[in-house]
Amino acid sequence: MSKNETYYEHQPVLLEESVEYLITDPGGIYIDATLGGGGHSLALLSQLNNDAQLIGLDQDDEALAAANSRIGNDPRFSTIKGNFGYLSRLLPPELHGRLSGVLLDLGVSTHQISEAERGFTFQKEGPLDMRMGNLRGITAYQVVNEYSYEDLRDVIYHYGEERLSREIAREIISRRPIETTIGLRDAVEAVVYGKHQIKSVARVFQGIRIEVNRELDMLREVLDQSLALLQTGGRIVAISYHSLEDRIVKKFFKSGNHEGKIEKDFYGNPLTPIEEISGGIIRPTEDEIKQNPAARSAKMRVAEKIELPEA
Repeated sequence: MSKNETYYEHQPVLLEESVEYLITDPGGIYIDATLGGGGHSLALLSQLNNDAQLIGLDQDDEALAAANSRIGNDPRFSTIKGNFGYLSRLLPPELHGRLSGVLLDLGVSTHQISEAERGFTFQKEGPLDMRMGNLRGITAYQVVNEYSYEDLRDVIYHYGEERLSREIAREIISRRPIETTIGLRDAVEAVVYGKHQIKSVARVFQGIRIEVNRELDMLREVLDQSLALLQTGGRIVAISYHSLEDRIVKKFFKSGNHEGKIEKDFYGNPLTPIEEISGGIIRPTEDEIKQNPAARSAKMRVAEKIELPEA
């Protein structure tokens, strides 16, 4: 099998579990909304029959090229370029309400982290970019060098969950312009000392990355749209890697909305269009974590669209 030689292959997390939970109809229509290098899609195709359809979605040109190269000319498989936050718009209207499952493997791919010029990693010097695709204009450079103190502080605190957000924001502003990922790391390390230093750097990079890509807004959008696009009995499998994502998924799977408000009928019975069927969080096994340390923080939840009783 030929591979894109410049693509750093991403090892799929919770592969067997996600495939097992997602496929309810081997002949159904499925969306891998975070295609990456195609690892999950390849496993899904191995369990789907000849009548099935699998659409892989990604906003990264390199990911799309790598997945197509890896999977080859499988008539059941096709790709669409775009951000999953626009899923309803990207899918043909004839598929609306007919999906059997949507897979969301959230976070940054190994390839994106491995390429210094993408600006995601603080381990190598690169430009302050952090865009997951080329579909949105704002870069990490603009967040770091152009945001006001209040906005920068809030990004670091709310999206990075970093308690020293005020001090770090002030230090960043005092060093402007900051041109590279190492320059940003140096600013954080000038504020945070000791054993927690590297975690604070990671949190600041996470916060800025989430802001650049509007990750939490896009997650809320894709959850809403996935539920609308599924047929009754269809499932959403969501794999998250930090608490901000997991809280959004958990609340939506509980209520079918982002407020966490459970509607009730005249008799007080809950009217939720979705039901979590995973019994809470599914985590990687110790064996998987040993083989792939990046899986350590993964949390998988699964929910199914249910038919609401008639009023």
